[in-house]
Amino acid sequence: MTQTEAAWTVRRILEWTAPFLTRKGVDSPRLSAEMLLAHVLAVPRIRLYTEYDRPLADTVLATYRELVRRAAEHEPVAYITGHAPFFSLDFLVTRDVLIPRPDTETLVEAALSIIRRQTGLESPRILDLCTGSGCVAAALAANQKSATIIAVDSQPAAVAVAVRNIEQLKLTDRVIILTGDLYAALASEPDKRPFDLIVANPPYIPAGQIATLDKSVRDFEPISALDGGPDGLEIHRRILAGAAARLTPAGHLLMEIAFDQGKAAMALAAEYADLANPRILKDHAGNDRVLALSKL
Repeated sequence: MTQTEAAWTVRRILEWTAPFLTRKGVDSPRLSAEMLLAHVLAVPRIRLYTEYDRPLADTVLATYRELVRRAAEHEPVAYITGHAPFFSLDFLVTRDVLIPRPDTETLVEAALSIIRRQTGLESPRILDLCTGSGCVAAALAANQKSATIIAVDSQPAAVAVAVRNIEQLKLTDRVIILTGDLYAALASEPDKRPFDLIVANPPYIPAGQIATLDKSVRDFEPISALDGGPDGLEIHRRILAGAAARLTPAGHLLMEIAFDQGKAAMALAAEYADLANPRILKDHAGNDRVLALSKL
């Protein structure tokens, strides 16, 4: 990325960066290059296409060069820019929380589908466990204006990020963020009513597989939000064990799982007699993604 006689324009820098990131094995290299440049220029990514011939100042090039270097070392672009999209919303992210992923949108879609088709859920009360950045709670609140949500995470640093996101999205009137270990966090909440839905994106990577994850995940995302114990379903068991006591009659539990955990999750669900109708919901790629149950 050395300056030559020809000016470095938006087009030229992107045409240089995308192949460079490709050689470094970075996922979606062109998209990554565009997101980094849009971040440096503080403009929407789409605007790059209307300013292809815009010359870039030396200060912009220097800042961009450093961000590209970090991306080439497989630091996720979301952590570099501090932002990630989810369900058409923009979320602040730090290395204290998982980066919101499209797979998790399946969890939100499933919850919204239940709310909209089941009578009596016009003003649903929802519990979001392992909230991380708060993306699931915020997406539900933004798309179901009558919903009230309590979101919980055990990590204070993650809670701080979730609080910032809820404030930024102006959802503080309907989303409460609590710090604590799953249901134990509810002890400080004066409203003891049961919930119509419990949703969760718990850690689900088997502990023995953490070291085999892609560098961009293994070396940058919080291990506490990845490690699901020996079989990846340790937190799911704890959530299942306490769900029925905190759900309304005919309430629902939805938990994200890994693409290859469908059979194991169904077998696990069968151990809880107070929960019924276990089923696996698939994501848009056709992979197993959500374990869904209902209270008897």
